[in-house]
Amino acid sequence: MAQPNPRHIVLTGGARGIGRALARHLLLGGHKLFLIDVDGDELSHTVSVHLPSVSESVTSRVSSCTADLRDVEAIQSAVDKAAKFLDGRIDVLINNAGIARPVWTDDKTVEDDGVLDEWQAYVETNLTAPFAVSRACIRYMKAARTLSKEANREGELEPGACVINISSFRARQSQANCEGYGATKAGLLGLTHAMAISGAQWGIRSNAILPGYIEAKHECKQGDEEGKRWAENVDEERHRKHPVGRVGYGEDIAKTVDWLMDAGFVTGQEIVVDGGVSKIKFESS
Repeated sequence: MAQPNPRHIVLTGGARGIGRALARHLLLGGHKLFLIDVDGDELSHTVSVHLPSVSESVTSRVSSCTADLRDVEAIQSAVDKAAKFLDGRIDVLINNAGIARPVWTDDKTVEDDGVLDEWQAYVETNLTAPFAVSRACIRYMKAARTLSKEANREGELEPGACVINISSFRARQSQANCEGYGATKAGLLGLTHAMAISGAQWGIRSNAILPGYIEAKHECKQGDEEGKRWAENVDEERHRKHPVGRVGYGEDIAKTVDWLMDAGFVTGQEIVVDGGVSKIKFESS
């Protein structure tokens, strides 16, 4: 059902995985969306094939560009393109792009050669990029601020612009060889807190979502071409490890985004969306 008050949204990492699920959900919700991703092939498929196959009505409300988010100049160019498509106003920024691999490649540990290069990639992609994208969006998000004293007295104040950072439950609990991923996802929480306070002067809220195990391998070009389905290769034991009885859908994160966009009294907060799995006490050996 279309929103009566559609938002103008910038979404990074929107070509596949959780990002694609977010794009589909938000477009079907009536919002106007600009996707930024480094993978041109996947991005083209999502914008030109996947989303129109879901609803033809979304095509005039979505645009995109490729950008390497480790390049600050590319970030600024992409955000300027987004703002032009979004009529000079950005209501919501979703910092979703990042290196999703939780552990070092090739079974490396922290003492192995090459780990510092991977560490730098994690820092630049998972932490510096969200900061740089947020910074580039601020002047366009300030334009979205709508304050009305009369509306405020009636309890109808608009929620205003907001930044939503997609972190991970691994920011709070780790596994072996997860230093690069865990540290940058935890750093993203600190960035969220600081931005919530700094952004208050412009009426910009900032919150973080910490997904758990979200099954989104099918959310890609190959998944569409092969007719893959959600969690088709996830065994029942993995589902049962979650108190809610299943692993996550992309929609679980999308519905949390919906709520945060409208939650005008919520800023600087972290919302864990993991089916309760992080609350289980596992026996130590």
